[in-house]
Amino acid sequence: MNSEFLKIPKHVAIVMDGNGRWAKKRLLPRMAGHRAGAKSVRRAVTFCEKQGISVLSLYALSIENFHSRPNTEVSFLTSLLFEMIEQNIDELHEENVCVRVMGDLSVFPTEIQARFYEAQTRTQHNTKLTFVLAIHYSGRWDILQAAKQLSHAVSQHQLDLDSVTEETLAKFICISDLPEPDLLIRTSGEQRISNFMLWQTAYTEFYFTDVLWPDFDEAVFMDAIRSFQQRERRFGLTSEQVSV
Repeated sequence: MNSEFLKIPKHVAIVMDGNGRWAKKRLLPRMAGHRAGAKSVRRAVTFCEKQGISVLSLYALSIENFHSRPNTEVSFLTSLLFEMIEQNIDELHEENVCVRVMGDLSVFPTEIQARFYEAQTRTQHNTKLTFVLAIHYSGRWDILQAAKQLSHAVSQHQLDLDSVTEETLAKFICISDLPEPDLLIRTSGEQRISNFMLWQTAYTEFYFTDVLWPDFDEAVFMDAIRSFQQRERRFGLTSEQVSV
């Protein structure tokens, strides 16, 4: 048996979906669903710590949702993310968790930007788990900002255009210093990645579950891990080449 089958993924990415439907089923306001979903975030972090997963990336707020959802909902989500970091940062730091935030944070008030920066600075040397929150993020934005940085480097003669490769561009992609996701999980039954980490998920295994995000617990997470362990990851090779 290929040893890959027995491995725990190093990097798990999750598209957290279903907060609104969870609330609707219970005749609760959407905000109650988001608050319940925040509890699932903490459970997911704890699970990764227990299982030895190195990186957990969560799609917390997309650029599309930020600009298309009602202002009241966006404001609540922003406040909830801020509150979640503020209330958990001491505990996460004690647990040796490194907090990272990726996305275009320029849309947020300077106070919130400063708090996100402080959380990252305070925990930057922690090594047990890297916890990445994608906030006001999209995969297309990520590729665009990388291309702009690359273009600037070429215009400043820091790079030679003829020498640019995929690896060159990849260095400008968000969290390029971390391993790319091995497993991407999406909750709520939807089977798409909704513009999340488009560059980084070229060879990622996908797992879709009907479970709504507020109900996502250790048992559901373990089901996803077991599914991942049963897959043969070939990275463009044949099965025969992989088994060598």
